[in-house]
Amino acid sequence: MIELNKENFDTEVNVDGVVLVDFWSENCGRCIELMPDVIKLAEQYGEEIKFCKLNIQGNRRLAMAQKVMGLPSIVFYKNGEKVKHLSGEELEIEEIAQEVESFIAEKA
Repeated sequence: MIELNKENFDTEVNVDGVVLVDFWSENCGRCIELMPDVIKLAEQYGEEIKFCKLNIQGNRRLAMAQKVMGLPSIVFYKNGEKVKHLSGEELEIEEIAQEVESFIAEKA
């Protein structure tokens, strides 16, 4: 997974294809719980979708500019445009996996 910050965000996200960005923070318990599973998805589908993560600590303005107001937040971008935003304490890895698979199916 590519670690994003304000310097590389635009370069990594404004690309052709689908990019998943995991917005997280060290003090978000649910983010930490989800991360190993998100990394597994990245290993499984990394050929088809670009997986990135952004620690909002030190990048709050960037997160707010992306309208990320709560954690955990998984945001999908397609060809540089924000197309899907999943978030909330109840967010489950199955939901994220389903979105990943639907973007891959779209591409096929």
